[in-house]
Amino acid sequence: MTRIAIIGAGLSGLTAAQFLKDFADITIFDKSRGTGGRMATRRAAPYSFDHGTQFFTAKSKAFQSFIAPQIHAGVIERWDARFAQIEINKITSESIWNGNHPHYVGTPTMSTIGKYLSRELNINLNTRISKINKTSQWQLWDDKNKSQGTYDWVITTTPASQALELVPEWVCFHPKIKEVKMKACFSLMLGFNEALPLKFDAAHIIGRDISWITVNSSKPRRPDNFSLLIHSTNDWADAHIDDNRKFVEEHLCDQTSDTIGYDLSKATHRAIHGWRFANIDKSNSDTCHIDPDAQIAACGDWCIQGRIEAAFHSGHELATCLLQKMNPTGEINA
Repeated sequence: MTRIAIIGAGLSGLTAAQFLKDFADITIFDKSRGTGGRMATRRAAPYSFDHGTQFFTAKSKAFQSFIAPQIHAGVIERWDARFAQIEINKITSESIWNGNHPHYVGTPTMSTIGKYLSRELNINLNTRISKINKTSQWQLWDDKNKSQGTYDWVITTTPASQALELVPEWVCFHPKIKEVKMKACFSLMLGFNEALPLKFDAAHIIGRDISWITVNSSKPRRPDNFSLLIHSTNDWADAHIDDNRKFVEEHLCDQTSDTIGYDLSKATHRAIHGWRFANIDKSNSDTCHIDPDAQIAACGDWCIQGRIEAAFHSGHELATCLLQKMNPTGEINA
C-alpha cells in the first residue's frame, strides 16, 4: 500500500486524507497543537473566540455532501445572523442570512470540525516538518533534525510560502507556488461583562482599517458571555504584520470603537492574533498541483481562493487525481 505523508492538518489536508485513507497508508504532520488550520478557536474563560474562519457556505454538491454527516452529528449548524454593512460609522444595509446558501459554523466551536475530521487518522501534532529529501523515497525531518520516516508520496497543504520552503526547485510546480502571494490579517478578541446593544451579529466594514466585526457569542452553542471578534483589512495587516502587538491591538480597538460608537477600551478581555497567511485573491490557476514523476503534490485554499469551500475542493481534487492513478494493489502509477 502506498505510504503518503501529508504536511498540514487544515481542511485541505484533512479532506485529502479522508478520501485517501481507505486506499493508502496516511500520516499527517502539523506544527500546531490542534487540527483545522484557520478553523480555529481561542478560549479565554468565560469567553470563546473563533479567531480565524468566521463562517462558511456550501454552494457545490460535493461540499454539501461532505458536510452533511457533520450537520447530522451536530458538528456543524446554521448561523442565521443579522448582517449589516457599515461605511465608516453608518449602517448602509441590513439583512438576515437565511437564503439559498446558509451560513454555517462549527459547534460548539469552529475547531470542532477539524477534531471531527481527525478521528481515526494518524496525526502527529506539534511536529514541524522542516526538510524533505527524495532518494528512492521521500524522507522527512522535523525542526529538531529528527527523521519522521520515509514515504512514497508527499502532499504539502501548508500556505504557499511555507510549501515553497519544502518543495525542491526541480519539482515541476515549484515556479507556480513561487508566484502565489498570500495576505495577512489580524484578529482582535474582546470580551465584556455586559452585552452591547448592537443592531447586527456580523458586519462588513468599509473605509476603515478593520474589515469585519462578529458578535461571536451570537453563534449557536457559544458561551452567553458577550464577545466580539474583529478582523483587520488584509492591506493594513500586510503593512503592520511585524509591528508591536500592543500597538496593533490599540489601533484596531480604536477603529472598532469609532465604527460602532461604543468605547471598547474597557473590555474585560482583550487579545490579538496575527495571521501571516490568511487570504488570497481568487486564482485562475490549478485547483491543486501534482508532479507524478517526483511523487509530490500540493493543495490548499491558496490554489483557488481563501475560503473553506476552496480548501475542500483543492484537497478533494488532489485525492481524486491520485485515486485515478492508483492500481488495484494500492500503488499510485506515475
